Amino acid sequence: MAEEIEWWEFDSAEEFIDGVVGDVTFIIESALDARGQALVAFPGGNTPKPILEKLAQAPLRWKGVTIIPTDERLVPVSDPLSNVAMLAKIFLPKGARVLPLNSEAADYKLAGSAANARLSDLHWPLDLVWLGMGADGHTASIFPGSDYEEALNPAKGVRAIGVRPDPFPPEAPVDRVTLTVPAIVEARTTMLVINGAEKQQVLEQAIEEGKKSAYPVGRVIDALTVPVDIYCLSV
Repeated sequence: MAEEIEWWEFDSAEEFIDGVVGDVTFIIESALDARGQALVAFPGGNTPKPILEKLAQAPLRWKGVTIIPTDERLVPVSDPLSNVAMLAKIFLPKGARVLPLNSEAADYKLAGSAANARLSDLHWPLDLVWLGMGADGHTASIFPGSDYEEALNPAKGVRAIGVRPDPFPPEAPVDRVTLTVPAIVEARTTMLVINGAEKQQVLEQAIEEGKKSAYPVGRVIDALTVPVDIYCLSV
């Protein structure tokens, strides 16, 4: 189980956004001050978008920041489902480097291998991994399916793999590339940002069940060795 879990609950969307933005800004500033650069992983989806847009307004030295998606849907960057397209649109104008995980590989397994090779050139570990969570309890693109155990326990040094959720989530029925649990666990700081009472209930159950949880997020949090901050908008 994570060394420490800190819950931050908000009743106001504005306070929720400001709370996350303030803490992410501090983490990036600290990394820039300590090492002259910051490496962060951000999620895609609807919940983080307004937070990311507000974050981009922070007066940071964005040219020293490299951003990767925590996971990516294997779609063209022109597709609305593309996580990196959203991140690029928000942060490239600020001067940040946004590195894609997707590729034009023939299948999702090869796409995962290509992503893993690309990530090997970065200065690890991540300064921050910002996770989201689906109502089904997945986080990043760590889903039940034939690739689940490999995402949890990959070969040594593997930070990204291709995955095929089973079943496909109806809102995005496509193959994915995701950071593996070891890549998440080695991050200097970890946060999880969710929206709504339903997700909060799932998350609380997953945390209580730990490594025995049927929810991927429970397995991931159980593996963490650093404190995790959980931000929840209750309404």
